[in-house]
Amino acid sequence: MEEKAKMKRLMIFIDETDRWQKGSLSAALVDRIKKEGGAGATVIKGATGFGAHRSIHTSSIMDLASSLPEIVLVIDRPEVIDAVVPRLKEMVQEGLFVIDEVDTIRMTKGS
Repeated sequence: MEEKAKMKRLMIFIDETDRWQKGSLSAALVDRIKKEGGAGATVIKGATGFGAHRSIHTSSIMDLASSLPEIVLVIDRPEVIDAVVPRLKEMVQEGLFVIDEVDTIRMTKGS
């Protein structure tokens, strides 16, 4: 069964070494999204990337000390994204928020 909807996608680009209250920032963001009633969130770990500081981070064996990029990805109803973003912005000291509208198709087993 298909269920189509207009949703919002939130992507937060951060660094795996970013912290929130002595723990991982990405884990804290996912926890906050869950507490705020979000439908789900995923952390995607990048293999290579660079950002505002123009320094390349890679998972190469030669660069094991480098911190890798992470993306916290959320797709949810517009009102959920709009409500949670201000709280998430308080947690991120350095990063990039990308918010856009997306068409979704949710596939579920028919009853």
